[in-house]
Amino acid sequence: MNIHSIEMASAAEIKKHQERELTEALRYAAANSPYYKRLFEKENITVEDIKTLDDLQQLPVTTKEQLQEFNDDFLCVPKSQIIDYTTTSGTSGRPVTFGLTDKDLDRLAYNEAISFVCSGIQEGDVVQLMTTIDRRFMAGLAYFLGLRKIKAGVIRVGAGVPELQWDSILKYNPTYLITVPSFLLKLIEYAEAHGIDYNNSSIKGAICIGEPLRNQDFSNNTLSQKIKDKWDIKLFSTYASTEMSTAFAECEHSCGGHHHPELIIPEVLDENDRPITDGSAGELVVTTLGIEGMPLIRFKTGDIVQLHHEPCQCGRNSLRVGPVVGRKQQMIKYKGTTLYPPAMIDLLRSFPQIQNYIIEISTNDLGTDEILIRAVAANPTDALLTEIKDHFRAKLRVTPKIVFASAEEVNGIMFNPMSRKPINFIDNRN
Repeated sequence: MNIHSIEMASAAEIKKHQERELTEALRYAAANSPYYKRLFEKENITVEDIKTLDDLQQLPVTTKEQLQEFNDDFLCVPKSQIIDYTTTSGTSGRPVTFGLTDKDLDRLAYNEAISFVCSGIQEGDVVQLMTTIDRRFMAGLAYFLGLRKIKAGVIRVGAGVPELQWDSILKYNPTYLITVPSFLLKLIEYAEAHGIDYNNSSIKGAICIGEPLRNQDFSNNTLSQKIKDKWDIKLFSTYASTEMSTAFAECEHSCGGHHHPELIIPEVLDENDRPITDGSAGELVVTTLGIEGMPLIRFKTGDIVQLHHEPCQCGRNSLRVGPVVGRKQQMIKYKGTTLYPPAMIDLLRSFPQIQNYIIEISTNDLGTDEILIRAVAANPTDALLTEIKDHFRAKLRVTPKIVFASAEEVNGIMFNPMSRKPINFIDNRN
């Protein structure tokens, strides 16, 4: 499958293409979305006046809360045309249902196909899918559809169970894995315990979801370095969400997730919803293109990211999305320092003695943020606790409250059977 020519076009051509697609997307939403029809009438907005990407600033943003409150009003087609019902994971509020039409499923397949091609998967590769495809989870279905489109083989193993994963790898010889990256450490641990020579297996690379692999300068973070120190495979980071129905995937140069201009328009806004023009980080806001069931206009993702505009060595000229700094709702103000959970998670992972952890945020009597970290350690000692605290102070300038807890206590919270992902951050703030 060839790369869409628009990704190789000049910045001016990409902008022109996106503005044509934007015009069509706005007309469609104004005519078919009860929510946007009502919004445009209330704000006296004539969509024909929005002709350029800069004109987008004339439109209000769409928030997660609005999507939750008016969920059904975002649907642009009769329910008889919905082929698949998908829900968000609900990690920061009530889950939202998205209805996808047959055309939307084709778009989803196309998105994943070009994302996989970006990361080096080709026709004839065999890919082991190590995520769920059920429970109304968009990503698992998207991966399957995308791999099918590029005529790659798919082994649908699902999440967890290292023994089953290795049985499948050794039997079917897949070339790539699609997985949460921290699970790769469990695969390595199982292989070492059972005499499996994982560095001589068929695996060439892993498409990693759900957890960051890079620091802001695109160097390996602690998690990816731990994997790479053991297993000589290529790791590809991806960024996507149900709301976007679009992925930003790394190429072999590992310098951010590539933008597919024909599928989505990204913006980065400051706290006042104004565009950030100096290249610094801000909240990613997206307008979806080509979606029939539930298109979104200027949707605030809640993710703090930085956009990179210089051309990539792979030949693509579309912009790239850097690693997620953190979730806007999860920003912590602690003793005068602004923190996001990913920074604390990366630091905790740098200690091989720490097996699992839960970060809990609450509000104290003074109305300010408090942090409690419950850590599971192989050999919990006062010396280890002091070392962890000193490392926090050196790297993040502050030391949260850290206590050792039992594996049973922490694992019971982390691996909730009702959650699609391990839970290692709990926000109990008012």
